[in-house]
Amino acid sequence: MIDKLNQYWGLTKAPFGRDLAPSMLHRHASHSEAVARISWCIAERRIGVITGEVGAEKTVAIRAALSTLDTSRHIVIYLPNPTVGVRGIHHQIVAALGGQPLVHHATLVPQAADALAIEHAERGRVPILILEEAHLLSQDQLESLRMLTNHELDASSPFALLLVGQPTLRRRMKLGALAALDQRIGLRYAMPPMTAEETGGYLRHHLELVGRSDTIYSDDATALIHQTSRGYPRAVNNLAIQALIAAFLANKTIVDESTARTAIAEVTAE
Repeated sequence: MIDKLNQYWGLTKAPFGRDLAPSMLHRHASHSEAVARISWCIAERRIGVITGEVGAEKTVAIRAALSTLDTSRHIVIYLPNPTVGVRGIHHQIVAALGGQPLVHHATLVPQAADALAIEHAERGRVPILILEEAHLLSQDQLESLRMLTNHELDASSPFALLLVGQPTLRRRMKLGALAALDQRIGLRYAMPPMTAEETGGYLRHHLELVGRSDTIYSDDATALIHQTSRGYPRAVNNLAIQALIAAFLANKTIVDESTARTAIAEVTAE
């Protein structure tokens, strides 16, 4: 099916893929702003909170920012699973920095803090600790992360910390129990969706990457895709691909309003 679809539309490969190199990403305003802020947070070794709705491509922005770093001067510690608990976080930090995690929690915590400090002070590399789905972190986990930043009596932190999650993360930070962590946050950015104009540019950009520089989506179809997706890239991807399939099955040479509606009905059907 995919090969027939690509041949029908004259595409070199399936469009709207997730395996794009950072240099090939569409640089709409939200993406560019997120990359710039994340880069600043890393350079200043601060705590950053990056939030956005599902499909806002927060992880894509993180990946783009990381791609610009000197790997000899930075080391990334990526924690995608918030269910590992407090001990799991410290265990993964120590292991990622080449240590053998200690068994007892009371000794593992200072071991993780020391490992981060040594990586920066002695090896000359800035650790970048990234926690995905951070809105699911427990209060104890968030407090343990704050404690890691207490290095050398509030002196400059040896590492950067990025908490990436859905909008509820920002609201949780305002709770009194997390006030100490909230006061240490150096960067907050909520990724907005694309505008209607950016959605059109996004569709054109991704089609150009796979060999089509002419118009495939009509203005009406683009407007429907934007309205339904609310401008969030992941939803745009899903609708755009389904619309290509609908137009292919209808033997049309363009994705018009009717095929866009067919695609929307199929994607949103319960």
